[in-house]
Formats: sequence, structure tokens, C-alpha cells
Amino acid sequence: MVAVDTNVVVRFLTRDHESQYRRAYRLFTKFDVFIPDTVILEAEWVLRYAYEFDRASICDAFERLFGLGNVRIENPNAIAKAVEWHRDGMDFSDALNLVSSRECDALYSFDARFVKAAKGRSKCTVVRP
Repeated sequence: MVAVDTNVVVRFLTRDHESQYRRAYRLFTKFDVFIPDTVILEAEWVLRYAYEFDRASICDAFERLFGLGNVRIENPNAIAKAVEWHRDGMDFSDALNLVSSRECDALYSFDARFVKAAKGRSKCTVVRP
């Protein structure tokens, strides 16, 4: 198994640099590939801001990528839930923070949109301090 960095994932998903895409494609077709949660978080940000992918396109790309038989992710259940909540309108990093905090009683945030979006999604309540 090999691990990949964010730039490899982004090249594989966007095919914006042909020679780097071919090398990324080779990795994804030749090896079992591990993608850490931090790479997924960073890739979502890059796809959203640098490539102007919309929410649905990001979720679709992640679901296809994570559905490959040779791709392993660090916390598949947490990532699946974060993608689901992101598709439903929640910021991806907020969704990942909330699902990662699922065993806590509360998650404190000054972000009023996060507090509102998180209502009823988890036993961990997002509240303002």
C-alpha cells in the first residue's frame, strides 16, 4: 500500500496537468492507495477554492474516488458521514469536525452558521461559548 498527498488526489480528480494526471492514474491503478483524512480535508478546500467545484461535484468526486476497490481511507464511516452532511449543505470541515467529535457532549464554536447547521445531526451539540 502507498499513501498519496493532496496534490496527487487533486491531479487525479481534475486531470488539469496531463503528465501529472497520468502518473497519479498509474498510482491509483497499480497500488492499493491510502488517503489520510487530512488529505481529504485539504483536497476539498483546493477543489472548492482553486478549482471552483461546487458542493455536489466535490461530493460526487469523493464518492467515486472512495468507491474504488483499492482506495483505503483513514476513517471511512466518519468521512462518509461528513460527505453526506456536506452534500446536505454543511461546510465540509465543520462536518468532519462534528463527526470526529461524536463521542463528546459538546463542541464549542464561535461560528453561528456551524451551530445552526449542526442542530440535530449528532449527540454532540455544537454551541457558542
